[in-house]
Amino acid sequence: MNSNIELDDYSDFAEARVLTIPANLAGERLDAALATLVPEFSRSRLTSWIKEGLVTADEKPARPKDKVWGGERITVLAQPDPEETAFIAEDIPLDVVYEDASILVLNKPAGLVVHPGSGNWTGTLLNGLLFAYPELKTIPRAGIVHRLDKDTSGLMVVARTLQAQNNLVQQLQARSVKRHYLAVAQGKLTGEGTIDAPIGRHPRDRVKMAVVHSGKPAITHWRALEQFAAHTLVECRLETGRTHQIRVHMAHIGHPLAADPVYGGRPRLTSPELNLALEDFQRQALHARKLSLQHPESGKTMSWKAPIPDDFDTLLLALRADAGMSEEDWDNEDDWDDEDDCEVIYVKD
Repeated sequence: MNSNIELDDYSDFAEARVLTIPANLAGERLDAALATLVPEFSRSRLTSWIKEGLVTADEKPARPKDKVWGGERITVLAQPDPEETAFIAEDIPLDVVYEDASILVLNKPAGLVVHPGSGNWTGTLLNGLLFAYPELKTIPRAGIVHRLDKDTSGLMVVARTLQAQNNLVQQLQARSVKRHYLAVAQGKLTGEGTIDAPIGRHPRDRVKMAVVHSGKPAITHWRALEQFAAHTLVECRLETGRTHQIRVHMAHIGHPLAADPVYGGRPRLTSPELNLALEDFQRQALHARKLSLQHPESGKTMSWKAPIPDDFDTLLLALRADAGMSEEDWDNEDDWDDEDDCEVIYVKD
């Protein structure tokens, strides 16, 4: 793996990290230098990996107290946290769009948390995966390689083997996995555009993300699909996958997603009927519509497309009615997708 490719925020596992010690860390202990270079792991955890022989310097065994002088090639075999191996299996319904010996493609419903964490240690997609596919207990994080927000619906890929997991992570890092979303944005948008703005923690509200100068690179491509009275249906394509990326980027350009409780801001004035429909929607208007990737074993480019969920479809009907549109005015859903460049397309009706 190339050390100059950053791990995607939605990429949760990497079999190995290959790093080069920069000159500004010359003279530091190895464990201290690694704590600076990979801050997502604690220094104590890194130290234990060094002692266990999971870290090498220029392909030789290393010790925590070894000094580094810049230019050393460090390989870190990251291991899952012991907590992550103790998750329980739970009988949670899963909408499996596609499966084979290497991967699963799932259509996640809104409201389902992907990975256990603070406040959500049970009832997650991971718990359901362990129940339906017990063999995933031997795969870090049950094969999960990227996430969707709790209240975002749509497609996700899960690895069924370590080899597939590592391959998918590398594809995410190389930005070759294509992720297309449908979103309802406030205000009117026409044409298409690209938002290239770094994303990091909000400087004052630490539970939110924001466009900040010190953030990680983030690129979202958008295209207007259908206009309503005070909203626009847009397609968003992720080039990177930062936390809350589409929600933050659309808010950054003055078009936050409809019904977004975190980044929505002051909603546009709408009719009482549409206000009621937006209140009933109760989540950000975001759906992971399409997913394309290279199969980890065959190398074939494959694509999946998920149907619009019922609540999203109901919101679209309310937006069209609010705009005074007749059924003849509706844009054909088949026209929303660009021509596909893959050999096989799986559609879950």
